[in-house]
Amino acid sequence: MVKFMIRIKSIIAYKFMICIFLCVAVAVIGCNSKVPDASGGKEVKGTAKGAQRAVPVTADTAKLKDIPKEIRAIGNVGSFATVSIKARVNGELQKVHFKEGQDVSRGTLLFTIDPQPFQAALKEALARLEKDKALAAKAEDDYRRYENLMQRGSISREQYDQVHANLSALKATIQADEAVVENARVQLGYTSIYSPISGRTGSLLIDQGNMIKANDDNKSLVVIEQVQPIYVNFSVPESNLSEIMGRFKKETLFVTVMPDGTTSALEKGRLSFIDNSVDPKTGSISLKGTFDNKSRQLWPGQFVNVVLTLGDRKDAVTVPSQAVQNGANGPYVFTITPDNKVEYKPVSAGMSYNGETVIEKGVLAGEKVVTDGHLRLTPGASVEITDGVKPGNNNIKKESKEVAS
Repeated sequence: MVKFMIRIKSIIAYKFMICIFLCVAVAVIGCNSKVPDASGGKEVKGTAKGAQRAVPVTADTAKLKDIPKEIRAIGNVGSFATVSIKARVNGELQKVHFKEGQDVSRGTLLFTIDPQPFQAALKEALARLEKDKALAAKAEDDYRRYENLMQRGSISREQYDQVHANLSALKATIQADEAVVENARVQLGYTSIYSPISGRTGSLLIDQGNMIKANDDNKSLVVIEQVQPIYVNFSVPESNLSEIMGRFKKETLFVTVMPDGTTSALEKGRLSFIDNSVDPKTGSISLKGTFDNKSRQLWPGQFVNVVLTLGDRKDAVTVPSQAVQNGANGPYVFTITPDNKVEYKPVSAGMSYNGETVIEKGVLAGEKVVTDGHLRLTPGASVEITDGVKPGNNNIKKESKEVAS
């Protein structure tokens, strides 16, 4: 019991010492908090003044310009003509006269099919024709003799009619033989296959030595694509149809194409086709531009950016595109007043061209607009126009000067 009481007293003493230590620590902290500031209690300068500083921005002036009216779309390059070469007679492919990917002119010999069976058929048809011509000559002599005998009454009418019918039949046979000979010549001509267009050959789809079928729907010998000139197919919204149709009837409309991911013009052509109906699913109309493609930079199947020019828009108010910002209520710009204050102005933005945007409504020519530094602006804020220096860099320079001072 005595040991238990001693233990309780030890615990109480330990807790009492901890309480004394905490009280001393609080007292020391309280004394340190009352030590006067090194500045003598004066307010730190610079905070209020920093809030009143002018915001550095870059700016430009809204201008009146003549802007080309353009319609932009994604187009697909298509060959001017595509021909799948097929055999018109059966036989062995004896020889290929070109290399894959070769440019060929119209009339160039492409393939030769073994001509021997067709040469034999032609000789046979010619021999049959000569035979029937000899029989017809004999029948004609018989007809003349029987005609004289008929006039003297030496033969019956029936014999005369039989000789006349025989002569007429042989004449018809000769005409049929001539048709067979002509067909044999045509079939022999089909053993040499010539290019029907000027263009570029694709992959050879069957090798020399194979047996080929006439007009095989499942097998072409080669495909030729005409790439000079060449087409570019594209679609535009139907809302532009009336203006396009009106200008298409009066003048040549030019189409420019650019490779995907670039802004430099690749080729310039002319609008050559407007489809006869609007696609009801997409609400767009299909158009086609024709290009000379002399440099052969356009290739069938290629995707390109298409620009259709519909004349110029005169005296349009333009600002740099970076001046136009998008907010919750639509596009807007910050204009700068003569006393270097900014005003928030909602605008109606139109087409863009070469880094400039047409302002349909909201800004007048001659007004200064902020082109960089929008994030730090509020309506009525003071601004300082810098000479092409980005606001972030300008701010860093000022802060470094203040620290040095």
